[in-house]
Amino acid sequence: MKHIIILGDGMADHKVERLGGKTLLQYARPEYMERLAREGRTGRLVTVPEGFPPGSEVANTAILGYDLNKVYEGRGPLEAASIGYEMADDDFAIRCNIITLEDGKIITHNGGNLETADADVLIKYLNEHLGNDRVKFITGIQYRHLLVIKGGNKHIICNPPHDHPNDEWRPLLVKAEIPEAQETADLINDLILKSQELLAKHPYNIAKAAKGERQANSIWPWSGGYRPSMQTLMAQYPQIKSGAVISAVDLIRGIGHYAGLRIIEVEGATGLANTNYEGKAKAAIEALLKDDFVFVHVEATDEAGHDGDLDLKLKAIDYLDKRLIKPILEAIEQMDEEVCVTVLPDHPTPVELRIHVNEPVPFIVWHKGITPDEVQHYDEESCVSGGYGLLRLNEFMNELMKI
Repeated sequence: MKHIIILGDGMADHKVERLGGKTLLQYARPEYMERLAREGRTGRLVTVPEGFPPGSEVANTAILGYDLNKVYEGRGPLEAASIGYEMADDDFAIRCNIITLEDGKIITHNGGNLETADADVLIKYLNEHLGNDRVKFITGIQYRHLLVIKGGNKHIICNPPHDHPNDEWRPLLVKAEIPEAQETADLINDLILKSQELLAKHPYNIAKAAKGERQANSIWPWSGGYRPSMQTLMAQYPQIKSGAVISAVDLIRGIGHYAGLRIIEVEGATGLANTNYEGKAKAAIEALLKDDFVFVHVEATDEAGHDGDLDLKLKAIDYLDKRLIKPILEAIEQMDEEVCVTVLPDHPTPVELRIHVNEPVPFIVWHKGITPDEVQHYDEESCVSGGYGLLRLNEFMNELMKI
């Protein structure tokens, strides 16, 4: 039995009054997810261990069966792996967003939907003016980049910008957890302030200001750590001989790198609602012909949730269903070898909150010949009655590997 996990980042949500008191999945009733729920077995999964933030780096790592208490080092090292930066033993790598500040507040965590080509110019500009033998800025994708500090101390408190839309930014600056980390906290805060001075003068932002558009006018580092020590999935689960990961997001690729999965690049994969769903589906189908395990990640639902864009999140759910799940399912039904299909989010990103929340997520498990449970719909409430009940953390992968 081969396995494919299709993950809609942040897809789960809360009830929305504008939708008649329904969640987005209840309102949308996506055709192929609904079919998989009727024909398969469902349940809910706790993806965030106690004491950890409900971020995608935590939830996706847990979904793959890892013990976060043993392997967690934040987003920075994972994204470093994805972009090909080999961390030295004394490197501290931290995710570095380019964000939008207005009137003393964080307006958006994504720099006004910054494109990678524009971001690359800004990151190189910052590295030229602020980088040195100890500090290095490295381009990632869109607004998601990397800051590496030699000898940095990871015991600092950073606030994810997507958790603080419209909040004042100054109280959210980096703080030290222990006295030894104060120098690192001071250094990062100094880089934030200097980045604001530099970015305000850059032609990109001058042009944006002239058009009345959101500027990419500050860095915001968060979620840093050292090089993680992770076993591959193949070492953890002998049922998996080889695997692949498909995602537009450096973070997920980084998890895949340390998990021993092939990283498959898909042209036109953006991490937004305009991503290349068909290309991802094609890549997943081709991967299933040679690999035992395929992890397909779609970021669009999460980004729409962070933007508070109800219509866009509904559209992203529909695209995920019809343009990704449908062709994958149709191809699997023609394959000689059996494939187990799993669909789930990593965490909810409610459109009316615009942040990640730590709540169990609904999941579907489907394969030919599976005995279905009585659940007829795929949504946050229906899956409470699912045959798998409530699973926690690595119980999910353990159940999948029994199939």
